[in-house]
Amino acid sequence: MPSLAAIGFDADDTLWQNEHYYRLTEERFTALLAEHGEAEAISARLLEAERRNLRFYGYGIKGFTLSMIETAIEATEGRVSTRVIDDILAIGRDLLTHPIDPLPHARDALQALHGAYRLVLITKGDLFDQERKLAQSGLGDFFDAVEIVSDKSPAVYERVFRRHGGGPEAALMVGNSLKSDVIPAIAAGAWGVHVPHPLTWALEHAEPPEDAPRFRRIDTLGDLPALVAGLHDG
Repeated sequence: MPSLAAIGFDADDTLWQNEHYYRLTEERFTALLAEHGEAEAISARLLEAERRNLRFYGYGIKGFTLSMIETAIEATEGRVSTRVIDDILAIGRDLLTHPIDPLPHARDALQALHGAYRLVLITKGDLFDQERKLAQSGLGDFFDAVEIVSDKSPAVYERVFRRHGGGPEAALMVGNSLKSDVIPAIAAGAWGVHVPHPLTWALEHAEPPEDAPRFRRIDTLGDLPALVAGLHDG
């Protein structure tokens, strides 16, 4: 087995809080449409709109905002007011200014691994927003490379780890999403390390690949340096 050369990190809800702010925004959105349905029903409509729109708008705040507008039109049977549309645009803009709060142990883990491995931030979403969050997180200096991608697939991980570190066989990917961060990285030949987050977007849910030899799970990023050292010892 090749020596571990590169470690990829997801960003949202792996290094800093993100889904929390989407949930707060969704609460504001369902309140705007309260006279047109229960919050749970409006949220279900929104999730379906997001699912439909991923192939058109991709991941991120802009697509989420457009999905909220589409849901408002559907829920009101086309009678949504311009005031409500304006309010939806405003709460979408607010998402672009939320504070960036690194998760516990994120800085310490990056600091412990920086210099010994090529650290690569691999995140999907809106380019402008992801760049903003990285800059405001204070974690940017730990990374040797940043890859903002439209989606995360085995082919994407193959390409990224060929570019940074000698291929997926010598790479490890860390993230909170089994569907995006772990399963496709393992399919590409890398290690996949799951760091669960209490809030995970419904469209990112997947069953853990328990039988995959390169699957690992840790409770927090504080456990990552020891796990990496253990891979070398093994």
